[in-house]
Amino acid sequence: MSCWRTLLHRHAHTLTGAQSFQLQRTDFPLTVSRKYFSLTVSRKYFPLTVSRKYFPLTVSRKYFPLTVCRSYKSDTKSTVDFPMKHVTVTDIKSYLRSKEVPFHDGYSCLQAPSVFLEPSAGGKDSYSMFIDKTTGQFLCKDTLVEGSWEDLQDCLEVMEKEGRSCLSSHLLLGSADSPEEQEQRARELGEVQRIWSGSVPFSDLSDDEVQLVKTMFQVTKITNVTFKKFGVRLFKPTRSLVFPWFGGLSSELKGVKLLSARPGETGGVEYTEATVPKSASYFNLFGLPAAGRPDAEVVLTGHELDVLAVSQSTGLTAVALPRGDSRLPPSLLPYLERFKRVTLWLGGDVRAWEASRVFSRKLGPRRCRLVRPGEDRPRPAEALARGQNLTRIIQGSVPAAHKSIVSFGQLRADVYGELADTEQVAGVKWTRFPELNRILKGHRKGELTVFTGPTGSGKTTFISEMALDLCMQGVNTLWGSFEINNVRLAKIMLTQFSMQRLEDSLEHYDYWADLFEELPLHFMTFHGQQNIKTVLDTMQHAVYLYDINHVIIDNLQFMMGQENLSLDKFAVQDHIVGAFRKFSTSSSCHVTLIIHPRKEEDDRQLQTASIFGSAKASQEADNVLILQEKKLVTCPGRRSLQVTKNRFDGDVGEFPLEFLKTSLTFGPPVKGKHTLRKVPKPEDEDEDNPPAKKGKAEKKTTKAPKNPKTTPRDPGGPPRDPGGPPRDPGGPPRDPGGPPRI
Repeated sequence: MSCWRTLLHRHAHTLTGAQSFQLQRTDFPLTVSRKYFSLTVSRKYFPLTVSRKYFPLTVSRKYFPLTVCRSYKSDTKSTVDFPMKHVTVTDIKSYLRSKEVPFHDGYSCLQAPSVFLEPSAGGKDSYSMFIDKTTGQFLCKDTLVEGSWEDLQDCLEVMEKEGRSCLSSHLLLGSADSPEEQEQRARELGEVQRIWSGSVPFSDLSDDEVQLVKTMFQVTKITNVTFKKFGVRLFKPTRSLVFPWFGGLSSELKGVKLLSARPGETGGVEYTEATVPKSASYFNLFGLPAAGRPDAEVVLTGHELDVLAVSQSTGLTAVALPRGDSRLPPSLLPYLERFKRVTLWLGGDVRAWEASRVFSRKLGPRRCRLVRPGEDRPRPAEALARGQNLTRIIQGSVPAAHKSIVSFGQLRADVYGELADTEQVAGVKWTRFPELNRILKGHRKGELTVFTGPTGSGKTTFISEMALDLCMQGVNTLWGSFEINNVRLAKIMLTQFSMQRLEDSLEHYDYWADLFEELPLHFMTFHGQQNIKTVLDTMQHAVYLYDINHVIIDNLQFMMGQENLSLDKFAVQDHIVGAFRKFSTSSSCHVTLIIHPRKEEDDRQLQTASIFGSAKASQEADNVLILQEKKLVTCPGRRSLQVTKNRFDGDVGEFPLEFLKTSLTFGPPVKGKHTLRKVPKPEDEDEDNPPAKKGKAEKKTTKAPKNPKTTPRDPGGPPRDPGGPPRDPGGPPRDPGGPPRI
């Protein structure tokens, strides 16, 4: 009963309300109070169920038994909530000492005995529970139980009050999913077993088949012994390599990754990955079960084939991240805690190099070394195929930790990389806006972009497509929309993603929604005016958990209302812009900040000086983009995107845009869509026909005939020409194809 009280008190904030939570029963009265939320439920004899969308809580009682079941979705990607309570490593250590819980101080986690294992089962000797120093989230590697810092506090309080030596893992691991979700999970696990049992080990293949597969994947130098060591198999129906994921105390099969290969358009091989099940939780790293316990060094790679190459060539322990260089989930940090040295070799391009520097912050910069990409340092599998010495490349890695002051000798290699890989240094290219690539060259980390445009011109609609374009290429994106709610924003982005009106074809909604859900896209739960500190804390939290590369803030004005009203509004705006500038630099994350402009005349174009506030916004920004709109023009070219600042190489320019209402997207104007009438200039007139005489000739040819039998007399003026254009009584026609005014 006390366990139920503690857990319900902990999760009362997940129930919508305002002041307190009360559960009343004639036999067992129970009251839980919260400061901001309220819900009152009365019950006499029948079971009670309290549910919530993301963290279901089910309470059932028949006579006397009472059970509590919850399910955790550790990587919910729809929204990013603000952490309820910020915790520091000092707070964590102080609390563990107060509860007399022994722990070891690690690189990124604290190790403690698991509270879900009996001491005789090796729990207190193995220190299998890991507590993240940054967030306080914990993971028990033996039972695969995970939860927040508040959950761990609840468990320790229950153990102390009831005098228990351990708790059941079902307390936090229990499932309260719907029958449909349970059926989906069972179906996915069945699919994993079907693929694994249907795949064939390399030892059972003929020599010709083995040679064909190795040639297809360009891994001819990897031996069959290496494939057997890591349990790699071949799935013949799709000619895919199968890489297993094992986890848990008994090292059970938790999932598989299928890798397919096909010839690339520019030569080489293009790989396609498929993960079963499509889950955001990972219970181990590929290659770790094959590692020995006493190993003190590990090579962290971005692909499973790289693990095989490193292990075979160097004999070192090598593991692969499940999402390559795009993500390092914090739930995987405990599995790397036992290594004293971590060498990150994620690939051979600039994007892998940037990811290596970001990941080293999570792992602890002092123990990390980075393999700098270059022509002579490609990814491990390619280096093995070329016959290069992988041991020498790893020994030439550079330390991740840097001092505050460096010399040019330390920067020399970085400068050479900037000059040698100009295309990769320029950033990720847009596929829908080639003209933007011509000016900005690409989307780069660590920059601040200021975006503005007239009210109702479609700023949110355009920037959502611009961010969606990058997100579809693997850029982890976080949306902070304070002006419109997330449902409406997601609807706009889903329409842009599918390039069609899904309202007219709802039978295709699930297909496009499933594809859209696979994008690395997250949304903040804020709406309306917000405090800048709360927003920055949430952004920092998301960068750590989801490795966010791009944050969109829509818009700046919605964060100014919560600041100190005694300060000047321009000073407040300067403070907010400076905070975003500092965040983008320190977090190596691109921030796109939407700012409303000052009120201008309809016939005037916006300029950099038109951005609301002082000049600090344009000064701090690396890029300034303006969505121009000519309100008195309805022909092609009404809207255009102007780049007025580009700190990367200084190129600026402007290109026209046309809005397509059916797909809510922007693109170049379609040639020939509108027929324009050419107005001759005076210098283009024929010298033999002066304007005055030409006008008289036209007047004579258009004069009505004087025949009363064929043309009735018009007492109010000359007869109307029935073949001419209709008279426009209200000026230029209204443009029906404008973007939604949001």
